[in-house]
Amino acid sequence: MTPKYLYLNTIGCQMNVYDTEQMAAGLSRIGYVQTFAPESADLVIVNTCSVRAKAEQKAFSFLGRMAKLKRRKPHLIVGVAGCVAQQEGEKIIARMPYVDLVLGTGAIGRLPRLVTQIESRRRQIVDVRAADVKETFAHVSRSQREDSQASRFVTIMRGCDNYCAYCVVPYVRGPERSRQPQSILREIRALVDAGAREVTLLGQNVNSYGKKEGWGTFTDLLAGVNEIEGLHRIRFTTSHPKDLSPELIQGFAALPKLCPHIHLPVQSGANAVLKRMKRRYTREVYLDKVHQLRDTCPEIAITSDMIVGFPGETDADFEQTLDLVKTVGFDGLFAFMYSDRPHAPARRYDRKISEAEKSDRLQALLDLQSHYTLKRNQTMVGSRQQVLIEGVSKRHTDDSLKPDAPRQWTGRTRTNKIVNFHQLNDSGSADEISIGQLVDVDIERALAHSLWGARSGDSSGTRGS
Repeated sequence: MTPKYLYLNTIGCQMNVYDTEQMAAGLSRIGYVQTFAPESADLVIVNTCSVRAKAEQKAFSFLGRMAKLKRRKPHLIVGVAGCVAQQEGEKIIARMPYVDLVLGTGAIGRLPRLVTQIESRRRQIVDVRAADVKETFAHVSRSQREDSQASRFVTIMRGCDNYCAYCVVPYVRGPERSRQPQSILREIRALVDAGAREVTLLGQNVNSYGKKEGWGTFTDLLAGVNEIEGLHRIRFTTSHPKDLSPELIQGFAALPKLCPHIHLPVQSGANAVLKRMKRRYTREVYLDKVHQLRDTCPEIAITSDMIVGFPGETDADFEQTLDLVKTVGFDGLFAFMYSDRPHAPARRYDRKISEAEKSDRLQALLDLQSHYTLKRNQTMVGSRQQVLIEGVSKRHTDDSLKPDAPRQWTGRTRTNKIVNFHQLNDSGSADEISIGQLVDVDIERALAHSLWGARSGDSSGTRGS
């Protein structure tokens, strides 16, 4: 089979990263090999996100650049996948007539067949038909994934039933559907056999895994994953605070492989805003869950999401958000300005906040969180941390780095902190380190978004920047 070249551009969340891997695996079976240059591709697919306006704009900007490329290469197939594809459907073809394929979130398993049809008939296809429960996970395959990445994503459920007022996810991903536990465990075992040592379980709300299907709780699934031989670490995202159960909280103490880190989106620190967002918990409930987590697992790292400038958010409401950040002292925070999304009820809300005010509030929130992120990092200076090696650090690949400089490695602690370090032995030469290896690193310095250290027993001292 003559190889054809595939370029994939992924925008958005970890689930999109996972879905892109599934697309690549499926297309490999009809002769497509991935390339990192769109100019070399026979097929270009952008996997899109519509959670925020900025991500949607980024997708259309990329597609705009593909118009020029397609004029030079008329045989090029241009595809749009993911949430924007599901949301806009045929409107994308009307807006950008050079697009050949619009692939909804439920059509990933049908992708190879659709591409084959386009190749043979050169016709445009829009497929945004929802997958039934059986079809939702039927395409999942890791048979083509034999590279040695230390950390991998595994989708355990799709869709969402929460219908938060600002969110488009239930409309583009559909209702919650959980994947059979045996299928999940089988995939993780295959990933471990291929070299993975850490997995992150993905879902819009993993805390509600299996409830509809009666397959036990999310904690039951974690217990099963914890038993897989050769796997060192388990992570998960995302958790809805209203569904964070005492059983799951206790899992951080009971399951040795479950990393002490949780991403627990709060979105606002003001009860009035939380109510309008339809989050179905209060500030007080959220703080109580944080207390339970830290009481059960004192070393746990807690990160969160915040939306600033939600319709009707007053200055006093925003001050409540800042106060919650001070009260919790998050390890990290993903903060965003509110933007109207198609289908989401908040699009129709009045008392919209100006872009200038949203920008000012976002900057104030980020500045405050920077203080707490650094403060949390500083508490780790002088400690010894077990780091899972993910690869050579970005700095080491910088062209300005001297060729004879020692290799700088990067990895993460169990609390999900990025650690960079040089590895030298007593003779001054680099010892062998491999991706997926667990090493002990003495933390010497805290930076704004990472830690610097030296491998335990290494005499090289502090050499990073």
